[in-house]
Amino acid sequence: MYEQEKINPYDQAGDKKQLVAAMFDHIAPTYDTLNHRMSWNIDRYWRKKSIQQLLDSKPERILDIATGTGDFAILAAKMLQPKSVIGADISEGMMNIARQKVEKEGLQDIITFQQEDCKTLSFDDNSFDAVTSSFGIRNFADLDKSLTEICRVLKPGGKLSIVELSHPTSFPLKQLFKVYSHVMLPIYGQLISKEKGANKYLRKTIEAFPQGEQMTAILQKAGFNEVTFKRMTFGICTMYIARK
Repeated sequence: MYEQEKINPYDQAGDKKQLVAAMFDHIAPTYDTLNHRMSWNIDRYWRKKSIQQLLDSKPERILDIATGTGDFAILAAKMLQPKSVIGADISEGMMNIARQKVEKEGLQDIITFQQEDCKTLSFDDNSFDAVTSSFGIRNFADLDKSLTEICRVLKPGGKLSIVELSHPTSFPLKQLFKVYSHVMLPIYGQLISKEKGANKYLRKTIEAFPQGEQMTAILQKAGFNEVTFKRMTFGICTMYIARK
């Protein structure tokens, strides 16, 4: 079992799920600007590469976990042409923005959203052809249980596609990224979101989250097979592909 470091927003004690939900509700209005600008819009490329891994399987029913403001769900609907996409998240504030985007895109008949705790998903076994997640699984309160639940609701043979922020492991990029994430990102993030505590939390979760071979082993223990990963943009982001 993966021994997960407990990191709470604002360094507060309490239930992590509730604290994370409250934090994302609060930063929801500036989240997209923060995400795109702090990654120089490369996050759009990372999402597209992740969705491309599902093109061959032609999924008809997709679950987007930790959907946030819905960018990944919308991209999946456009690129994969499924019958339905369900975006699940603990933050209603984030999903309210996602609903506005979906309405603007005219995708209300395909994409819906509902509040879910990843440790105890409400969906039946073998419900989805594919599950996706972008930049959200590092916020799970219990990574092992959440991944086991994701595996449960995925159909046999179905694919999981994840993109998550990570940190470079080789010199000198590792050292340069540390300086950037500890000095520049907090300043830049506070200018956009005015949330010093939230920015500190997000940086800590990137540093603590398992990556590469360690994350591959965690996915395998959760019930996934054919697990592969690919580091992108010098290791700042990592894509994981797995099959049930």
